[in-house]
Amino acid sequence: MIIELTNTSSAEVASRALAARRSTGAASGLVMTLIVVSTTRQYSDAFDAAQATAIEHPSRIIVVIEGSRDRPTAMDAEIRVGEGTPGDMITLRLTGDLVGHGDSVVLPLLLPDLPVIAWWPGRGPELPGMDPIGALAQRRITDAANADDPVAALVARANGEHSGADTDLSWTRLTRWRALVASALDQCRLPVQSAVVEAAADNAPAELFAAWLDARLGVPVEVRTSMGPGLTAVRLQTEAGELAVRRTKPADASFIIPNQPVRTAALGRRGTVALLSEELRRLDPDVILAQALARLAERSRR
Repeated sequence: MIIELTNTSSAEVASRALAARRSTGAASGLVMTLIVVSTTRQYSDAFDAAQATAIEHPSRIIVVIEGSRDRPTAMDAEIRVGEGTPGDMITLRLTGDLVGHGDSVVLPLLLPDLPVIAWWPGRGPELPGMDPIGALAQRRITDAANADDPVAALVARANGEHSGADTDLSWTRLTRWRALVASALDQCRLPVQSAVVEAAADNAPAELFAAWLDARLGVPVEVRTSMGPGLTAVRLQTEAGELAVRRTKPADASFIIPNQPVRTAALGRRGTVALLSEELRRLDPDVILAQALARLAERSRR
């Protein structure tokens, strides 16, 4: 069921969404509210990604699209219930004085007693916790890769809040890399003397990976520019030789441990849906990321 409302209010949207769920016989069972702060250009991809995550995380998904401040103040809405989505999909298009004040229209639509997550599929605010909509959320997800300067955007956030409530998909892209490096260290059991992270220029995940290694190992960690694409290798120097994970193909990496045969490990790149779904699985503070961001801020000031 799709309901379109013109020049509406939050109260009417909430009422019509509830009536639609009752008329379609949709079960409640929603586990969170996901607020997606998008632009018109990003809307289609952001909508599809958020809808796909609802299969794993049935949610009320509120997509906020801020239009022109020069147009008359109004809010148009679209409500989708059913249509293969295990939850509500509410799109709000704001113009005029409502632009920049999305929190005032979103607040009445939040599901009571359930966590709220905010996601910016585009550039996102420099300090998500200080953003009006971000302030409504218990967890905030950004993606520095969409900024004009990804590394600078990540460093700016690292110099801000470190409670673990803010996360970035640059960190989520490192999950498999971190797992492989941790597995190699478990098998090697030798002190690491230094480390090198190789990636394409201006790669935010590489800087964050280096900060994580720095924080966890307490050794010098250098970031070197490679031909890319993205992160291409992590090398850890030990007294027995080099321990390394090196991408050799788009979906594969060489897994190198001193005095052991070279092995191949799966290391495929994941899309936005997989990354976002992973982040939605944890709502508690990410202490390890907070430590990595704190170290990234320290490294940026050296």
